[in-house]
Amino acid sequence: MDQAFWSYLFVGLSFALYVGIAIWARAGSTNDFYVAGHDVHPTLNGMATAADWMSAASFLSMAGLIAFLGYGGSVYLMGWTGGYVLLAMLLAPYLREFGKFTVPDFVGDRYYSTFARIVAVICALFVSFTYIAGQMKGVGVAFSGFLGIPFEWGIVIGMVVVFFYAVLGGMKGVTYTQVAQYCVMIFAYTVPAIFISLTITGNVFPQLGFISDVRGEDISMLAKLNGVLTDLGFAEYTSTNKTMIDIFCITAALMFGTAGLPHVIVRFFTVKSAKAARISAGWALLFIAILYTTAPAVGAFARLNFIDTVNEATYVSDEDYETRSAEIEAEGGKAVPAWFKNWEPTGLVSFEDKNGDGQMQIRGPNAPDGLENEVTANNDIFVLANPEIARLPGWVIGLVVAGGMAAALSTAAGLLMVISSAVSHDLCRRTLFKGMSDTTELRIARVAAAGAVFAAGLVGLFADKLGFVAQVVAFAFGLAAASLFPVIFLGIFWKRMNKEGAIVAMLTGLITTFGYIYFFKFGGGTPDQYLFGISPEGIGFLFMWVALIAGIVTALMTRAPSQEIQDLVEDIRVPGSRTGHGEGDAAMPPG
Repeated sequence: MDQAFWSYLFVGLSFALYVGIAIWARAGSTNDFYVAGHDVHPTLNGMATAADWMSAASFLSMAGLIAFLGYGGSVYLMGWTGGYVLLAMLLAPYLREFGKFTVPDFVGDRYYSTFARIVAVICALFVSFTYIAGQMKGVGVAFSGFLGIPFEWGIVIGMVVVFFYAVLGGMKGVTYTQVAQYCVMIFAYTVPAIFISLTITGNVFPQLGFISDVRGEDISMLAKLNGVLTDLGFAEYTSTNKTMIDIFCITAALMFGTAGLPHVIVRFFTVKSAKAARISAGWALLFIAILYTTAPAVGAFARLNFIDTVNEATYVSDEDYETRSAEIEAEGGKAVPAWFKNWEPTGLVSFEDKNGDGQMQIRGPNAPDGLENEVTANNDIFVLANPEIARLPGWVIGLVVAGGMAAALSTAAGLLMVISSAVSHDLCRRTLFKGMSDTTELRIARVAAAGAVFAAGLVGLFADKLGFVAQVVAFAFGLAAASLFPVIFLGIFWKRMNKEGAIVAMLTGLITTFGYIYFFKFGGGTPDQYLFGISPEGIGFLFMWVALIAGIVTALMTRAPSQEIQDLVEDIRVPGSRTGHGEGDAAMPPG
């Protein structure tokens, strides 16, 4: 059985499982559709949260980033991990105590303002669509690489699958689907890592393997990788070319952006209480840690195997690959590996014979032999290609494909729920048509989810212009850090914060951060023009402080909230003091 068979088998079975769960868990009310009836067990919610959190950026792109950026790529690992701790400990339990469906719901009621709710909806949509662009790109990468179809068709298939379980099941269907997706993706991520760790170092634990000695050699795996890279003119794997301020800001933007991500926050609304939210956060951290502690090993193994199989190989054309490569191997040479030829049609790996010698040279900017680099590879392929590079069995490769699909689709579904609820609940029922019935709202929610699926597909088609998957996602984190985190944080911990301050803070953070990203990605800006040397991935942290200060100053210059609102802020910080848990609406004085 060839690799394609296993890929189709695992992807087909997993997709059938997701659709089946959606039909079984079909939402029958708005409560089911938005927050799964507030009735998800903390352990299952922790697993679903981990799946929602471990997007295509975590599964596909993070290890690739670490592989090619080395220490510099660890900012994503540190930022996302630290950010989840920040969210779980600082914000999630209080938001659950508040007892609403969505982040704009919290903003609208806490700041007693319809306009503040609308601004929060706009911020949530900006963040969600930017984030979902990365997920849909991940779907296209996985499909095009392994199922032999164009990138665009991969996105279309992903849209159809998400449509079924997000539109039919709502948050209830999405939650139980994400539990299944977590099981698929964590198995798909760790099994190849264990195989490769055993092959290279003999250590069954990848987390220890990449710092162990290479099998049969008296040198550690990282030391060997450092030596290989410096010999080819690259910087050491354990060094970075990023400035300290940029590393700090990217890490911080990812941390605070995590705490403002609507699709992660809403997961804590699906449990019964603030206590259950804390317990599910603990489970989620455990489930996330399994993948996140494996990623550095996967990245290091991928970089070493990539160089070992490709560098100085003889390039062979497609027409006579089988015959010619066999001849080269028989003569003691090294032919271009089959995995490279398999990925070449996607455009995600390429070779340009600059010196005309037919050999594939991988070189850094300081190559001692003066040769130029002739091989390029997209960061996003390395988790998917790693088992193939290491020549693992076809079923392992098929499993990884299914895992990549699960990672991208799980987060995409969570984001679609945010978009759907922002339109149907926050915009329609709470703003434009306040007398709407539950039945009508549920119908609008499904239509909004269907429209969001279509829009997400279109956004995914243009995601390639933004960068690799993790970079696209980093922009979403920056937008969330600058626009939503300040108003959530101040809304919980400062009674004096009012609607004017919230509106100014959200608009300031959103406009400045989006403008900066747009200028440097589409407006012709160059790195030497970075503000204080901070890249677009990290600028959200700087503008978060600008938004916080703008909000606080505006609040101090305008009328304080009513005593009722101030008492509400006190109440949400005391577990069990609030009633309703989302079934009712908090009081919202005119304004």
